Amino acid sequence: MPTTPLTICGYLWIAWYVVWIAWAFQSKKTRQRESISSRLSYTFILGVAVWLLFFGQRLGGWWHRHIFPATAATGWAAVAITALGFALTLWARFILGSNWSGNVTIKVGHELIRTGPYRFVRHPIYTGIIVAAAGTTLALDQTRGFVALVLLWLGLTVKRLKEEQFMRQTFGAQYLDYSRTTGAIFPTLLRRNS
Repeated sequence: MPTTPLTICGYLWIAWYVVWIAWAFQSKKTRQRESISSRLSYTFILGVAVWLLFFGQRLGGWWHRHIFPATAATGWAAVAITALGFALTLWARFILGSNWSGNVTIKVGHELIRTGPYRFVRHPIYTGIIVAAAGTTLALDQTRGFVALVLLWLGLTVKRLKEEQFMRQTFGAQYLDYSRTTGAIFPTLLRRNS
């Protein structure tokens, strides 16, 4: 099997997933957790996005239409973008430490982290996942990848809004101030002072 940029992106996703799962065992105990119905509201959307991006080969018609001309430069740029996205997720996860959870939760002794990438955005792990998916979508270069990217954004937005509700309840004015000075997924162009 030839090594293509898309294959390399796939290997990056597998390596990232293995590291992510191994790292998941280093979290604090949960104090408050979202309901199952709340979790399903975004996991279904995210599941469809993942399926389209990685397993939607059997779809026919316009799902496989190419968007960009296939060039070596585009392929290697896609690999670099995917790797950059994963580097951001790993940096953010390291900074977040044991406060991290794959679900919408508040941990025992939860801290509001405002260092590293959290100085600029409130959800840099989501930023990194979106960037990595954008790189992989570029390598795939099919309509289904772009649909998957939109669904990924939508699912992470639903999850982000639920997380921010928990954070406002836990940290109150401190979190509201943090929200005013940072972007949710991407940095704000002008940092606002309160």
